[in-house]
Amino acid sequence: MGDGGELIRARTSEGRERAKARGVKLGRKPKLTERQKREAIRRRDKLGEPVREIARSYNVSHSTTSRSAA
Repeated sequence: MGDGGELIRARTSEGRERAKARGVKLGRKPKLTERQKREAIRRRDKLGEPVREIARSYNVSHSTTSRSAA
């Protein structure tokens, strides 16, 4: 691609910086809210509920629940 690739990278970087300065949140939205994460941890630790059951109740994978409650 030559010099074109460098130009694209520079423009993309500048655009991201401007967006951040405006307060735009970048990246993927979390599947679970902070409140849901706290609740999942409580259910797992205090109630001994299986992670897969907790995940099913939030309609997410058990991996998502495990990662959030780590």
